[in-house]
Amino acid sequence: MADRQAALRRLQESTAVSVQFPGVGQPAPWFTCRSPLRERYVFDTTAGRYIVLCFFGSAAEPLSAQVLQLLAAERRRFDDDNLCFFGVSVDPEDERQQRLTCRLPGVRFFWDFERAVSTLYGAQQADGQYRRVSYVLDPLLRVLAVLPFASDAQGHVRELLAVLDRLPAVGAACPARMQAPVLVLPRVFEPKLCQALIDHYQAQGGEPSGFMQDQNGKTVLVLGQDHKSRRDCLVADEALRQACQWRIQERLVPEIHKAFQFQVTRMERYLIGCYDAGEQGHFRPHRDNTTKGTAHRRFAVSLFLNTGEYEGGQLRFPEFGPALYSAPTGGAVVFSCSLLHEATQVTQGRRYMFLPFLYDEQARRIREANQGFLEPGPDVGSVASEAG
Repeated sequence: MADRQAALRRLQESTAVSVQFPGVGQPAPWFTCRSPLRERYVFDTTAGRYIVLCFFGSAAEPLSAQVLQLLAAERRRFDDDNLCFFGVSVDPEDERQQRLTCRLPGVRFFWDFERAVSTLYGAQQADGQYRRVSYVLDPLLRVLAVLPFASDAQGHVRELLAVLDRLPAVGAACPARMQAPVLVLPRVFEPKLCQALIDHYQAQGGEPSGFMQDQNGKTVLVLGQDHKSRRDCLVADEALRQACQWRIQERLVPEIHKAFQFQVTRMERYLIGCYDAGEQGHFRPHRDNTTKGTAHRRFAVSLFLNTGEYEGGQLRFPEFGPALYSAPTGGAVVFSCSLLHEATQVTQGRRYMFLPFLYDEQARRIREANQGFLEPGPDVGSVASEAG
């Protein structure tokens, strides 16, 4: 119990830290900056590959010069298909003396002489100091790693290359198939948070989970294992709730806005669901917003807590074909609540999920107006809270 409480405190502390630069899992700020190749280089158009964004300051500084030299020896990595490199200079002499050369494909530089980009990324600090740092971004332009320079150039490059070596390849171009309009997003929760949620479920136990129906003018909870076989546990631990909320807000909400132009402001319920093969865990095709008590729901989040530890248990959207959807541990599948979807049967093991709904202020007013139609029950006693 003491170890579990200590782990929860660490999770809570990790959500309370206010940083002045984008952290791991957060979207990298977009910007437009001058480069040796273009007067206005629009950075967000580089998405679709891994990116090293290196704030080295000046190529004349010995440490920065050595880092650039060591990375030049890794030139073959930066091919623009899978990976590219952008160095950020704040020294006008780098341009005037032609110290830096863009080498295509894969290697480019920015002239950030007014330090606007450096400020966005926390390299230019409020006290006037310059923080030399390399960022690794994923193809969605989310931060994978933040690597401050140390006094040892070889150590910094070695640490950077170790991160790059662990990245899966982007993959070759291939024809698109019919697919549901869903967002599949890895790395929303860290593995330790996923395990903390599973531990919480196992300590508290789960109750049979029902589904909502309108009956006699009320939205009521209905139990029926033919339609849905799952056990649920509401998260009451405040540290866990804050850890989940912070990551949804910082890592998921911006991607929903980018993909769907929808600004999430509220999250309904902190719920862990367990689909157990021993109970033929499943949820037959349904929509999540068809009753008065659920009409406010806009997006459903299926966040996978233990991918690979069970068989079956995938998402399917029958209106868009037979394709099956999943995500790595800590990843999420996000979709409109109006889409028909099902959780296929778990045939071996237990599938643990974190299952919130997201909505906005307009939907909040719908929820408040419909409260009188809602009959309280174990599946609807959830907490709506700010999430963006």
